[in-house]
Amino acid sequence: MAASAALLSPLSSCLALPSKPKPLCLCSRSSSSSATFFSRPKAFKSLLAFSSSISPLPFPGGARLMERMAESRRAPVRRPVVCEVAPSKKADSAMKRARQAEKRRLYNKAKKSEARTRMRKVFEELDVLKKKTGAQSEEILSIEKLIAEAYSAIDKAVKAGSLHRNTGAHRKSRLARRKKAVEIHHGWYTPVATA
Repeated sequence: MAASAALLSPLSSCLALPSKPKPLCLCSRSSSSSATFFSRPKAFKSLLAFSSSISPLPFPGGARLMERMAESRRAPVRRPVVCEVAPSKKADSAMKRARQAEKRRLYNKAKKSEARTRMRKVFEELDVLKKKTGAQSEEILSIEKLIAEAYSAIDKAVKAGSLHRNTGAHRKSRLARRKKAVEIHHGWYTPVATA
């Protein structure tokens, strides 16, 4: 009996309410109090907290209002948006620049490749001459022609802008030093001692 009395105590307070309750107004007539009321959402929640203690039968809208408030505080569900972007057409000036760059790349590649090939031929001939035991000093003349062709290819690459001028000078210096090393090796050239 005690349990049933405990269950009936909240119901009795509900049933004791007058048949025509006054409507609950959440907005005040004075602007200052409404500004304070709506700027503090916790106050709004505490005013409506009575609906959770009362049975949902006489006030079914109060429980739904509280549920809606709880849902509005949850973080929004973010769903990924997939968009397909049509490939944009390059501008005419960009297409022209791309054509020019490709043409220059091939031109520069050919110039640099020719200079490297000429240098490699000189280095191979100098290595053969250095390993040769009974080499004559006249054999260096054919290599000097190859060196002249390599110099010409390097100078053309520098003039065309394919090689930097310092790079060209460095490569020509490498050829001259290698030739001098072979001449010193065979005794055809004696370096002058500096004081």
